[in-house]
Amino acid sequence: MNYLKNFYGHLSTILHHKNLVRHYCFKAGLYKQGIMHDWSKYNPIEFFAGVKYYQGGKRSPNFAEKEDKKYSSAWLHHKGRNKHHFEYWIDYSLNPGEGMVGMEMPTQYVVEMFVDRIAASRNYMKDAYTDASALEYYKKGCHKYIMHPKTAELLEKLLVMLAEKGEEETFSYVRHQVLHNA
Repeated sequence: MNYLKNFYGHLSTILHHKNLVRHYCFKAGLYKQGIMHDWSKYNPIEFFAGVKYYQGGKRSPNFAEKEDKKYSSAWLHHKGRNKHHFEYWIDYSLNPGEGMVGMEMPTQYVVEMFVDRIAASRNYMKDAYTDASALEYYKKGCHKYIMHPKTAELLEKLLVMLAEKGEEETFSYVRHQVLHNA
């Protein structure tokens, strides 16, 4: 492993992702979230795992860490500190027969999750990215997600709108309808 190459590659990937998220959060009017997004990635637990398992900017290092260790300490740390991940909102139901369920996410975090998915798709797909990319990725795994139905409904609505109507119309809708009425 070329440690310095991985170090700078991982740092560059994080910075690029954070810049994209900031751009889109600002477009949506979520200024504080745009600035504070993913600060936990600089925590040594997440950062140094990202360096060790750096994938050349083609996929998340968390996957390689899982392949190696059978779990990802970086991901477990990350999802427990970032409210824009639906996994943060998984808890035991008040109904003991239901087990674990997704809690409804506050709208601002659903929007940040939407933005995060656009930024991740742009970051990893580079020139192959289209406005449908985040929706296509979501569709591959959504049937396995433990997500509150209202959270899933809003996220899917925004991803479909992005795919069908593009960024400008979708972000106008987010600013003037979704967040304005939240």
